[in-house]
Amino acid sequence: MARDYYNVSEAAKVLGVSVDTLRRWDRTGKIKADRDTANRRVIPASEIDRLRGGTGGETLSARNRFNGIVTEVIVEGLLARVEMVVSDPVRVVAVVTREAVDELDLRPGMAATAVVKSTSMMIQR
Repeated sequence: MARDYYNVSEAAKVLGVSVDTLRRWDRTGKIKADRDTANRRVIPASEIDRLRGGTGGETLSARNRFNGIVTEVIVEGLLARVEMVVSDPVRVVAVVTREAVDELDLRPGMAATAVVKSTSMMIQR
């Protein structure tokens, strides 16, 4: 059975942000929180779905998906640098085309999903 509401800590975990960030979003109007009978913030499932973006039904072979919030978009010429916080303090930075940024209408504060497909990983110490 689907849930209608999440408490603040559950919603923050699902969205990949801190509880403080979620409270700040409520104060600034980026997310609509309701109050329960004890006057605690509860987040409607519809708000979480809105911030996470639709599932879209696309099929990709990549299994590594990180839901997060875009924190910075820098466009220079044909390329753009997009930074996302996927779980405070973890961030993902991607270099994509300017066209992709325009098509996705990427801007700070919006929800997005980083999809990672890689055949190798390097670690340096």
